[in-house]
Amino acid sequence: MRALQVRELLSDHRGATLADVPLPEPGPGEVRVRVRAAAVNFPDLLMTRGDYQLKPDLPFVSGLEFAGEVDAVGEGVTAWRPGDAVAGGNRFGAMAEYCTVPATALRAKPERLNWDEAAAYPVAYLTAYVALVRCARVEPGEWVLVHGAAGGVGLAAVDLAKAMGARVIAVASSAQKRAAITRLYGPDAVIDGAPGFRETVKLLTGGAGADVIFDPVGGDIFDESTRCIAFGGRLLVVGFASGRIPELSVNMPLIKGFSVVGVRAGEYGRRFPEQGAENIAAIDALAAAEKICPHVHASLDLADWREGFAMLERREVVGKVVLKP
Repeated sequence: MRALQVRELLSDHRGATLADVPLPEPGPGEVRVRVRAAAVNFPDLLMTRGDYQLKPDLPFVSGLEFAGEVDAVGEGVTAWRPGDAVAGGNRFGAMAEYCTVPATALRAKPERLNWDEAAAYPVAYLTAYVALVRCARVEPGEWVLVHGAAGGVGLAAVDLAKAMGARVIAVASSAQKRAAITRLYGPDAVIDGAPGFRETVKLLTGGAGADVIFDPVGGDIFDESTRCIAFGGRLLVVGFASGRIPELSVNMPLIKGFSVVGVRAGEYGRRFPEQGAENIAAIDALAAAEKICPHVHASLDLADWREGFAMLERREVVGKVVLKP
């Protein structure tokens, strides 16, 4: 079968290549899926050069998020049958014509979503849900500031926050991205994230600041966010796309009365399995009811994986890029 295989950990993804590899066999408790679409995420890029915390044994197949049809089931699997339309994720292996995953890593594909959309939503919307619902407990009418709003996770946060009745300020770096976000989800405001954004946020919120700040960027963005968060606000640490992990003097949250909350959606589900299942069910229900709608920036053949990776590296993607094996 065709697969994007990483054979060496090298810069510029030089150790990755499109290869013919053996068809994987599902073991006990596993399911083999015919992959129809696999989403591209930053961890996929980082893993090709060994810069991600997870370092699979070489060689390995890239890809952590996908949608497709059940092809075969392993011993003991009763929840799935061949032909079932599913979406799911695994730590790697999705950028191939077939992948094997634990049966518990799958969910039924929402009927309303096509293959590309179904591949694009599990990771991003789960992160957004855990952040906004579980960690921040966003209430209707609250101001939610979303940094990196054009990225897969940021765009999901904008979409979900609007569905929750929040007033959303989306932050994006280019006029093109800001126009796309406005067209897709109609946030209450879309602003530039250049230094000085705190003044704009204060103006929009009547001087109070944002009740919730969703930050997958870190660095200078985090530093300035502490200057425009409301008293009693919740600053959500989602990631460090800027490359710098910021530091915070604790007198700031003391004086301003805000909380800094780390968001690890996958770990949340592992620590609290019952709530993790509820999170997934809630996202699927929102998708089925058309209250959220994942956006696919580009859908490419697996053979064009380098262009898909490059789109993320050039920071031009609004939403997700998917590959079609």
